[in-house]
Amino acid sequence: MGNPMHDVLDQWKAAFDGHQPEAMAELFTTDALFQGFGPEVIAGRDAVRDYYAAVADNRSAEVDLLHTYTIGDQAAGGFADVTFRDPTGWTAPVHLSLVLQFDEGAWKIRQYHVSRISTEH
Repeated sequence: MGNPMHDVLDQWKAAFDGHQPEAMAELFTTDALFQGFGPEVIAGRDAVRDYYAAVADNRSAEVDLLHTYTIGDQAAGGFADVTFRDPTGWTAPVHLSLVLQFDEGAWKIRQYHVSRISTEH
């Protein structure tokens, strides 16, 4: 078995680049906490599905996995730098942190958080 973060992020990127909201939602636990670009934390697969359904279908993500960890055989996580982009030249570089849980026989995202990268403090 590969690294859980690497495997989950590969699946996440493929689903994001393919604009597949249902596939995206299936990568999350049923009670996942999610902080995307929106102003509020959302919870649950249905909310995650709705979030990704609203993302423009011409966007893609470049993922650079930075750090990973595992805690026993039920929890894992780590950090990645992700740059979202579209063909118009729009880009949004973010730091992404994930907490993973082994759930339903597979690694699922339990907590997702992005923060935009800025040189200002």
